[in-house]
Amino acid sequence: MKKSAIARAMVFSAALLAAAGAQAADEIKIGFLTTLSGPGAGTGQDIRDAFLLAIKMNGGKLGGLPVNISVTDDQNNPVAARQTVERYIKRDKVDVITGPVFSSVVLPILPTILQNDTVFLSTNTGPADYAGEKCDPNFFAVSWQNEDVPQAMGAFASSKGYKRVAMIAPNYPGGRESLQGFKRKYTGEIVDEVYTKMGQLDYSAEIANLKTAKPDAVFYFLPGGMGINFVKQYNASGLQKDAPLLTPGFTADTENIAALGKDLVGTYNSSQWAHDLPNEANKKFVEAYQKEYGRLPSMYSSQGYDAAMLLDGAVRQVNGKIEDHKAFLKALKDAKFDSVRGKFRFNNNQYPIHDIYMRQVVEDAQGNVQNKLVSKVLDNHRDPFANQCPMK
Repeated sequence: MKKSAIARAMVFSAALLAAAGAQAADEIKIGFLTTLSGPGAGTGQDIRDAFLLAIKMNGGKLGGLPVNISVTDDQNNPVAARQTVERYIKRDKVDVITGPVFSSVVLPILPTILQNDTVFLSTNTGPADYAGEKCDPNFFAVSWQNEDVPQAMGAFASSKGYKRVAMIAPNYPGGRESLQGFKRKYTGEIVDEVYTKMGQLDYSAEIANLKTAKPDAVFYFLPGGMGINFVKQYNASGLQKDAPLLTPGFTADTENIAALGKDLVGTYNSSQWAHDLPNEANKKFVEAYQKEYGRLPSMYSSQGYDAAMLLDGAVRQVNGKIEDHKAFLKALKDAKFDSVRGKFRFNNNQYPIHDIYMRQVVEDAQGNVQNKLVSKVLDNHRDPFANQCPMK
């Protein structure tokens, strides 16, 4: 064969390969790793249920592609989580990994995910590490940066005139960043800053110290059973009448309300979402969720649903051609979907720019205890680490 004929054959073969690569995928493979057992199980279940609901509402597809999803319990155990991630990437060859609850699980698994050029959608944590210098094209925080929601509570506490505030959180990255977020917007004095063990259920010593400190209010972030026990013990001590509790929405949401009932009434809590936000996407979501599961969605549910709908919009934007990784990443960053929280767009670090609201736990005329939207606290909020991110 002449050289020119060989060259033409090579060009033709390359064209065939390019055409094959441009074809839409047969399905989108998702590795859904979340906490489904232990103290964080309720949070993981809410995220999973909402994500699966979004798929169901889209006829079993996202962006027109059938969904192949593997749901695994990470047991809130980084070792188990890393093993699952290895399986997702090497054996299952997933397109996307999503679902984790705790930053103590997310941080150990992220290097493996990102080094393998796999998309990761964070549904419930936005660590500072990856909001700044370690930001990555494959990492998208669909929820918030860890300081976002507590920052709103710090601003609110200042506006309420609380001069002296005590703080308490578990000693892990999410806990430390939550207290840092509150301090970033709070203008008064921090009279006590306490870090507890993860999973701690007895707070008698901490509450005794709070009585001595005599704060105007107490800001706490204690997820799951930790927060439930703390509130019960705090109210039993009689401190609530002198120092009201302030918290991010994570610890005054549906699971906590179900466990604490009237013990939470009156508690202010900040959130990027509320079930009574009046936008159409949210109305549709809340109605469908209640019909499917017989309960109100939580803010965790809203994050799982948004993650699925972000995928739906991105897959649709690339016409199902998710093998074009560069185009798929751009479509995810464009965030062409209707978020249940209302306004949503990604900053340069691929963390949200969004509004943060204040909710209050109330009891209605029928005796139902639930959150009620009070006001917007932060408008078009951007996290403080984006200017450290080298992505443009």
